[in-house]
Order: sequence, then C-alpha cells, then structure tokens
Amino acid sequence: MVKEDYYRVKEWMSEYPQVLTKDLEIGETLRLLSEGHCSELPVVDHERLIGVVTIGDCLATIKSGIGWNEPINSIISAVFQSVNEDFSVKQLDGCPTYIVCEKTGMLQGVITQIELLKINQALFQRLEKSKETIEWYTLCFDTAYEGLTIVDEAGVIQLFNENYSRYVGVTKEEAIGLPVENVIENTRIPIVLRTGIPERNQIHWLQGQKMVVHRMPIWKNGRIIGAVGMLIYEGVSEVQQIITQIDLLEQRKGSETSIEVSKVAAQKRFTFEDILGESPAISNTKKLARKAAQSKAPVLITGESGVGKEQFARAIHDTGKMSSGRFISVNCAAIPENLIESELFGYMEGAFTGAKKGGKPGKFELAHMGTIFLDEIGDMPLATQVKILRVIQEKEVERIGGTEPIQVQFRIITATNKNLEKMVREGEFREDLYYRLHVIPLNIPPLRERKSDIPLIISAQLPTLCQMYDSEGKTIDKEVMQLFFRYHWPGNVRELINVLERLFALTSESHITMSDLPNEFFRIEKKQEYMTISSSLSERNEVRQLVHEEEEKNIIEKVLREVSGNKSEAAKRLGITRATLYNKLSRYQL
Repeated sequence: MVKEDYYRVKEWMSEYPQVLTKDLEIGETLRLLSEGHCSELPVVDHERLIGVVTIGDCLATIKSGIGWNEPINSIISAVFQSVNEDFSVKQLDGCPTYIVCEKTGMLQGVITQIELLKINQALFQRLEKSKETIEWYTLCFDTAYEGLTIVDEAGVIQLFNENYSRYVGVTKEEAIGLPVENVIENTRIPIVLRTGIPERNQIHWLQGQKMVVHRMPIWKNGRIIGAVGMLIYEGVSEVQQIITQIDLLEQRKGSETSIEVSKVAAQKRFTFEDILGESPAISNTKKLARKAAQSKAPVLITGESGVGKEQFARAIHDTGKMSSGRFISVNCAAIPENLIESELFGYMEGAFTGAKKGGKPGKFELAHMGTIFLDEIGDMPLATQVKILRVIQEKEVERIGGTEPIQVQFRIITATNKNLEKMVREGEFREDLYYRLHVIPLNIPPLRERKSDIPLIISAQLPTLCQMYDSEGKTIDKEVMQLFFRYHWPGNVRELINVLERLFALTSESHITMSDLPNEFFRIEKKQEYMTISSSLSERNEVRQLVHEEEEKNIIEKVLREVSGNKSEAAKRLGITRATLYNKLSRYQL
C-alpha cells in the first residue's frame, strides 16, 4: 500500500526556488526570468511570499515608458497559486504552484513543469504497479477457497470466482450484476445482509451436495455494505476425512497419550480463543494477557462491570503455569465484612459459635498450587487488606482460632471496576497492597470501544440460546443490529447477552425486529443520542464563547488532535472558517 506522504507536495517540490525581492530592478528581473526559462518568479519579503512578477508584466511596464532601472514593487501581482506542504499532488491544477507554510507564510518550495512531469511519470508507474497488483488479487480470488463471492448491500453480486462458477454452472461475467439468490441456490446471504449476523461453518445444499460454508457481513461505519460468501469444503466428506486423519494420528501416539487426550477433552479448559472478539482493542488485550499467563506474577484486571474480567482471569489460569492447580474465585463485594476473613483464611473447630466441626479451610488454602481470583478487590475492608498483604508476602495463612501457620503457594489475580489509584490517594485502599497487586496491569476495553465485535458475540450466543429455549433458530433484523451499533452499552458484554436472552424469551416470531426491543432500550438510546448531540453542539460553540486566549488555544489543540491535523475538519468542528482558523494558528504559533 502506498503511504499517504508519497502524494504530498512536500515530497516533490523544489526546495530552493529562484526568488525576487521587491526592490529588485525590472531589467535584472527580466534577466533572471530569461535565464530560468520561466514565465514568473515569486517575490519574498523576509522569506514570506508576498506575490509574483511575470515576464508579461515586466515587458508591459517597459513598453509604457517606465525605465529598466525601476524597482518591481509596483508590478507585483497577488494572483498566484499556493498550497501547504500537505496538499495532494493529485489535486494540483497547473503550475507554477508555490508551497507556503500555513503558520508563517514563508515560501518553502515550488512545483514547476519539471516537477509536474516527474509527478506524472511516477503516478503512471504506480498505476502500472496497481494493475499488476489487481491481477494478483484476481488470481488469489479465483484460487482461494472452493468458492468465493462478494455482494453489495442489496445482495447483488460484485465479485465471483472461477470455482463458484464451476459449481453453479454460471460464468463470472453472467453472475456479476445478478441477485445472489438467482445464482446460488439455497443461499442465506440475503438473511446475513438483513441481520448482520455472521454464519460460520454452516451446511449448505448445493447441486444436491452438502457443502461447508461461511457467510460474513461486511460492516463499515456501523452499517452493512455487503457480504462475503465462502465455500470452504466442497463436501462434508472432506471434513469427515480430516477427522479420520486426526483419529489415526492419535492412535499412532499410543494408548497412554490417548488417555491423556481424553482427560483433557473431558475437562474443558478456558482459553483466550473463548473470549470473543477480533477488534484491535480486545486483540491487544488478549495479547498482553497471553504474556501474563506465562508468568506467576500478580495480575490486576481493571475494567467496567460486565466486560468479562473473570473470563480473562480463567484464561490466564487455564493457559498459565499454575493450570494444574485449582482456580478459586472470590467475590469480595458479595461476602459480608464479618465473614470475609473466615472465608479467605478458614477457621479451626470451636473458633466461634456455629463453627463447623473439624474446621474449614479458607480460599487461600484451597488455591494451594493454583490460582486465587479476588474479584471486586476495591470492596475489600481495610482491616482485611492488611492480612491479605501478609499472606502474599509470607506465603502462609493462619486460620481463625489457629496457632500454626499453613504454608501455601498460589498465584493471585485481582479485578475491580474502581479507580484504585484514587482510592489509595484518599486512604480507602492500602498503598503497599496496591503495589503488590499492580505488577501486571490488564485493562479490559468496554464494549462501546469495540462495537465491531458485536456481530461475533451475537453469532456465538445464538446456538446457546436456541438450545436453552428449545428454538429451531431466530434471526435478527438489520435495523436492530444498526441500533446495537449506536447504543452505548453501559452494561457491556453482559448487557448485550442479557438483551439477547430477553429477546429470545419474549419474542414468539422467528425474526426479531425493532418492535421486539423493550421500551427502556429506546429511552436510554434516545438519551444517549441527545447527550451526544448536546456535547457536539457545545464543542462547536466553545471557541466562540471563550474569551481567555489560553483556553481557546487548548481547545484548538484538542480538536486538531482529534482530527489528526485536518484543518478543514477542525474548522468545521470549531464552527469557524478555515481562514479564521489559520489566523488563530498563526497567533498561537500552533
């Protein structure tokens, strides 16, 4: 892919152009124009471009009777083409074009006929290279999978490979432009377009044969713009052959290995692949968590309620160095304060009224050679925090009513939706315990920051819900999916799953539409939409309302960062003209 910098004029301009000064004589100017074989030259004042002088203006002035020794000050023209250094060469309109610094007005370079010719030659070479790349893509498209097709949002075929042509008996040329259901029998691509839910590894009857296919919606800016249909295996028999090969391979490993494999299969372990999501936000988090799993260091998982903190804790344990031990989960907020120490550290027989005969081991003992997960650690009482710190440091616990310490080895993972740093500053959480726990910090992004994962999460939940409610299957309308993309999801993944379960439980029809959504869902969505619009209007009027220059400068800098330096977009958001923005940028030296 070509970098965007390649098309900016700063990459092509002549950086040291011939320039004139306003006190230069007309005769000398004509000589410079002649020697440079150019029709005009720029005039600068302290390196700032103030205008141009053309050979026509010089000759017309001499013809009018003004002498050769007169300065050019009176014939400087303010009509010329200038752009900033980030201007695209593809939008150049004639030459010479001068490149001027937006902040200072200083001349940085020029694009002449020579540079323009080089640009055109380079663009032509790029075009030829792009044609070659397209040919490679075409070859890959025809080679990849047993069949591959891409449709637009209306279900009309835009791309169709040779393999699919062979199966359906329709040439690529005939297929392109037709509705997909007219070309591929029994296709569910129109349903995927309507619902936005991907369908992976599905059985598809085609030409009297069972095929294995993927059907994937293509999302862009929160709406479906098309779908991809992939024929993975040309028959179920191919899948059966693969399974047979795996079975044969297991048999060759011997009975002992087969027994171990059976044990692992029977005891399902939770992996990072079980955490649904392919967005950059969640992928980066899973990447860090995988690294954390390969150590025994404490992990502090932070994130809003419902993002799946315990899922990450389980995956770290099950794929980590302590996976042979138990995973003990404790919700610190759910245990009454007067019982939390007995739950964590255990107690001896007779330690208190009602104590269990023989005593009871605490959670730390149960987690010996395994992992203890303390969820909602921010709700841990201060008095208990002191004892937790000692257990972590000394690796020993003492039951309530006991006299002898018990040695324990464990890995500790904690989680909270609170700001522990703020709690430390306010004396609500022990600083020494915080730094003991905050060895490997892991922040789980909220669902609103990874909305592209919503279809994947829904797709994974549908079979579970169908089994739970004994349903043959339900589809979700595209408008519902679009609303899901706009919704803020304050309850995160947990809220999404709860909404899906409610829809399954309360909807009698097989297709879920907007009318099936609960009223409070719309009220919350409308409230969020109103808050977003109000916030946008506030930001747009902020520059006009603020008087203090320092505040105005900070706002402009903030908006420029948000739009990645795009001056036109920044001016639009600030509610001012581009010229006004340039003046403010110059004034504040931004």
